[in-house]
Amino acid sequence: MLVSVFKAVDASVPKRNAAAPQFLAERRGAERTPAVTLTLPRPADLEFSVVTTRAGLDALEEDWNALFERSARGIHVFQSFNWIWHWANHFLPRPSTAQDSAIFILTARRNDRLVMVWPMQRRRRAGLVHMCFMGEPVTQYADLLIDDLPDRDQVLDHAWAYLEKNSGADVFAFRKVRADSNITQLLSRCGAVVTCRQIAPALDLSSAPDFATYETRYTAKARKNRRRLLRRFEERAPAVVQSLTGGKQAGELAELAITLKRAWLKDRGLFSAALSNPATRHFFRDVAQADTHPVGAVITSLESRGEPAAIEIAFDCKQRRAVHVIVYALKYERTGAGQLLMERSLRDAFAKRLDVYDLLAPGDSYKLDWADGSIAVLDYALGTSPLGRTFARYYLGIIRPRLKTALNTTARLWRRPDGKNRHNAKVASPSDAA
Repeated sequence: MLVSVFKAVDASVPKRNAAAPQFLAERRGAERTPAVTLTLPRPADLEFSVVTTRAGLDALEEDWNALFERSARGIHVFQSFNWIWHWANHFLPRPSTAQDSAIFILTARRNDRLVMVWPMQRRRRAGLVHMCFMGEPVTQYADLLIDDLPDRDQVLDHAWAYLEKNSGADVFAFRKVRADSNITQLLSRCGAVVTCRQIAPALDLSSAPDFATYETRYTAKARKNRRRLLRRFEERAPAVVQSLTGGKQAGELAELAITLKRAWLKDRGLFSAALSNPATRHFFRDVAQADTHPVGAVITSLESRGEPAAIEIAFDCKQRRAVHVIVYALKYERTGAGQLLMERSLRDAFAKRLDVYDLLAPGDSYKLDWADGSIAVLDYALGTSPLGRTFARYYLGIIRPRLKTALNTTARLWRRPDGKNRHNAKVASPSDAA
């Protein structure tokens, strides 16, 4: 049961060097940390290779999709070929060549069958070579795909050794890794440090046969409050809910959702580089309308008199709904539109017999009000050169989190003492912020 997994999260979060590595280290020159030497030789039938071009990415489609169907879980929607394909259309730097490429996809084949895909980006910043997962900034869970192999851990250890030797990286920075991801234990064995800890709340829909039964876990007061909000919302006009899975209208609503989210942040004196990038808005438009390469996008809107009051962008994958964006128009701030929309989305998820309604990280208060539990989502860093180790340890581990805290503190201080900011809008409570 999902709930039991949630309760075991603290015990499942890996500690550094919790498990002894299967490899020993050896020197790889004066400027880098050791490449890994495995205690067991690489099996003769295991072949690694690296894809560094867009053409190479596209050529993987059939094998990648087959691996995804065999081995992926619902949490891997962001590692589907189609998700990465759309991401590359909007975020991949051009031109992309083998010499100057953001693509670095490590693959493993056994007897010519694809058994592992590790999608990464290789970028040069401030004189350092950085390795991170493909999909930033729109991917919410980062991981690799691997078959259920009897020697799975050994294959991952060999993959890491190959990566260290061939990537030329100074620092590995892997963000948003769930505690139950395929890569988590490998990062622990390699000595990667945790630079940020968050939680992802979720609802275990499999624990009840329908929404009516499920919502009895909430207090009578909370259920009554949502009914009251709906009555007040419909004083203006009947509430209309629509759920779209593809098509031009879905794309337009997804674009509008990002625009509304930017307005919500601006109203509070906050800034998001990802949401300010036009590529983000265009990305969500394309994955929502799904002219090709669908990713299970479900766009749900709550409307009044034909005007969207709140919009949700979610993705269904293997009985799991990942809620990426849920936002309301500022003029509906006091109506509880976000709560009403979430309830309707939950009802839809039950109708589709989904097992999990995943609210993703971070663990905001309004999410925890709805959720059964949560799981740890961690950022990892590992430096492999002297400068890389310094960058990972001090900037990623200490300076960047403090900068983020300082910026958030500044935004809070920027608000007026009477609960309004310079844009003269009431600051939302956690429940309203849905």
